Amino acid sequence: MYVGLKHLHTTLVTLTVLFFIVRWIWLMTGSARLQQRWVRISPHVIDTALIVSALAIAWMGWNWPVVPHAWITAKVIGLLVYIGLGVIALKRARTPAGRSAAFAGALAVYGYIVLVALNKTPLPI
Repeated sequence: MYVGLKHLHTTLVTLTVLFFIVRWIWLMTGSARLQQRWVRISPHVIDTALIVSALAIAWMGWNWPVVPHAWITAKVIGLLVYIGLGVIALKRARTPAGRSAAFAGALAVYGYIVLVALNKTPLPI
């Protein structure tokens, strides 16, 4: 079950970042696709499943948060920063430059989260 959850989790991670990139491109190009119902709902479904799978893996594999692991905590903090920057990039920033800066920051944080996951350390560099 652990391996299946891990594969589901990595698939959801890939989907969420790809869909984030696509939505940002649509936003920057003024696409009407952003107003479609499935585009507004899908990120919430994907991200909820992603968080549930992450919590299940953390609990099954490492008994987190009962047994603290710094790298898992770093991923959770990174996720919160990624979400915040994503909200700024897609909704809150008022200028294209602000949206672009938040978008780049979100992708940098995403890269950090992936490195933390692969190396199992909060300072993967």
